[in-house]
Amino acid sequence: MNTGSIVISISSRVVDSIYGNYQAPIRSYVMKRAEAFEQESLLPKLFRMENSRHWAEQYGGETAMENFVPVGEGGSYPLTGFEESFQKTLVNETWKQSFAITRELVDDAQLGKMKQRANKLMTSYYRTREMFGRSLYAGGLLGTEVQIGGKKFSTASADGKKLFATNHVAKVKGNTQSNAFAGEFTAANLDAVETMMQNTKGDNGELLAIAPDTILIPNDAALKRKVFTVVGADKDPDSGDNGFNFQFGRWNVIVDPYLTMALQQLGVATAPWILLDSKFIQENDGAIWQDRVKLELSSEIDDNNDNNKWKGYARFTGGFVDWRFAAAGGVAGGTAL
Repeated sequence: MNTGSIVISISSRVVDSIYGNYQAPIRSYVMKRAEAFEQESLLPKLFRMENSRHWAEQYGGETAMENFVPVGEGGSYPLTGFEESFQKTLVNETWKQSFAITRELVDDAQLGKMKQRANKLMTSYYRTREMFGRSLYAGGLLGTEVQIGGKKFSTASADGKKLFATNHVAKVKGNTQSNAFAGEFTAANLDAVETMMQNTKGDNGELLAIAPDTILIPNDAALKRKVFTVVGADKDPDSGDNGFNFQFGRWNVIVDPYLTMALQQLGVATAPWILLDSKFIQENDGAIWQDRVKLELSSEIDDNNDNNKWKGYARFTGGFVDWRFAAAGGVAGGTAL
């Protein structure tokens, strides 16, 4: 059965067995849990969601076109040449988990416990997705790869630098640029990083009209207080005469416990703050989430012990191509503001 996000297949051996009467209520429960988790997910705000049709997908296009030039009446058309921009390949990873319903649960008609186990599988799947995405962001503060479950995943952008780096290079022309900055969250530092992002150049030295509109922070009490003090009031918190605060009402703030956990697992001691351009994420090859196979659940009889085994299978990955969608503050070794 296809719910739009997951596929559930039930073996005929299960339907005809003592487990048969419990398949429909468990399947219905799983579908409802999937819908709830997907509505709560922050992944679509942090990545551009893509459906993959291959083992891997390549991202990155061509450099920008030169500006129009004045040619006078009857002048010839100039011809712009294009170069390939930095390319990034994202390879889909396979993810699996399972749980079992025992004969004893059926004998005792413990449907509630069966649903609990199904809920734990669904929770595990969606928690894995959320944590994987945040681990990529957190890992991008430290280096060009992060290890998850014994496997290494790239946290570099297509230029080969870590996502948040002080030395991003241009493909064609232009100086190195930074999107990793030192300094705690203050009104002045927010102004500075926003301005840096707005002035960011593309691989051909062109202005990109980047407009950050989202602040992503870990669930840190002190940092939350600082952020909402700066962006949550229409008066300037640092001004003695309560001057107008032009940052008021301009930001979407995401307070993310998953990012907190990812930072802790990687041993990041500071609480970074990240600015995102949500439109750039959705319209360009910036942060990419790639689904090859949405969650597939299969219910079957385990030949080893006659238990009803529910198996979860999925293929997905994520990564970064163009780094310009984001900038981080509070980064150790970052560019001074």
